[in-house]
Amino acid sequence: MASPLLAVILSFFLPGLGQFYTGQFLKAVLLIVLAVVFGALSTILIGIPFYILVWLYSMYDAYTAAKST
Repeated sequence: MASPLLAVILSFFLPGLGQFYTGQFLKAVLLIVLAVVFGALSTILIGIPFYILVWLYSMYDAYTAAKST
């Protein structure tokens, strides 16, 4: 049984890490790749809002996935 609080904390530090914790490996890889791409694009400012969306979604999804297991 996964802890929802731990899943959110992991995703707070690295989007996708909470998904690894809850066993959603494909989604975790996708979120980590998106976070890296949007993080790199943040140097030209366009990536910042997209990174924030990926980051927030990652925390929400990790919480709901851990709560449902």
